Amino acid sequence: MTARPEFRFPHRHLLGIEGLGPDEITGLIDLSESYVEQNRRPDKKGSVLRGRTQINLFFETSTRTSTSFELAGKRLGADVLNMAVASSAIKKGETLIDTAMTLNAMHPDVLVVRHPDSGAVKLLSEKVNCSVINAGDGTHEHPTQALLDALTIRRNKGRIGGLLVVICGDVAHSRVARSNIHLLNAMGARVRVVAPPTLLPAEIERLGVEAFTDMKKGLEGADIIMMLRLQTERMRGSFVPSIREYFHFFGLDYAKLALAKPDALIMHPGPMNRGVEIDSEVADDIDRSLIRQQVEMGVAVRMACLDMLSSRVAEPGRNQP
Repeated sequence: MTARPEFRFPHRHLLGIEGLGPDEITGLIDLSESYVEQNRRPDKKGSVLRGRTQINLFFETSTRTSTSFELAGKRLGADVLNMAVASSAIKKGETLIDTAMTLNAMHPDVLVVRHPDSGAVKLLSEKVNCSVINAGDGTHEHPTQALLDALTIRRNKGRIGGLLVVICGDVAHSRVARSNIHLLNAMGARVRVVAPPTLLPAEIERLGVEAFTDMKKGLEGADIIMMLRLQTERMRGSFVPSIREYFHFFGLDYAKLALAKPDALIMHPGPMNRGVEIDSEVADDIDRSLIRQQVEMGVAVRMACLDMLSSRVAEPGRNQP
């Protein structure tokens, strides 16, 4: 295994990318690289988190992210508990704070939390003694997704700074888009967002991006194209006339891809709606699509984040009621 990079993450929690500096982001990505190597060995198990307890607390249904965090914790040697909210006391009327205090009394070392409400993970982090990782809160942030996207880009392009990254689709409801915008700006990339006017947040340019409502213009010269899922479960009312029309104007197919650079690469955080935001042939193009690689990088990035946050638990005063 490659020598573990000398890096110490100065924060107790990972609640978002906003506020992290380039050195902190680079440190997490560098450490993730060492875990990519570990995950490709026949013996993938390590012991960095032996004796630590990780609780995955998901208030929203998730397969990809929850599995990735579970695998990451187990490969580091942690005791991992997946809390099924559907069968928890939450359904019996317990508040988020009640749940936090109950879990806190069990002395976990890391809580991995996904919640449908923006800000809920931060609120919970203020009530517990352990570290908290935001696995996605409302439309706010999804920091480990942005970090795994950054690792994927760097491995394939050799850099992040100076690239033109175009984020296309349902920007309004996407925590992935927000975390990626913060990270890409911090690392010196140029960022565009492309969406119908109904799916572009007001004053999105304040986040340091160029906004386009014409996908063909927005894709011109792109190095990386990140497609976003149309999140109909978060919509109240009609945001697009029809799925067929949405795909016609904003779905990525080879005709639109031809407007980007010849070596432009395609990403998608998943799960994909084939034929809605992306054509199946494009999604499965092994020369252009990084979608499967993103899944692999996700485990490595989550191992790095768990490693960094858990390495602080031995400090005096930590994890005490």
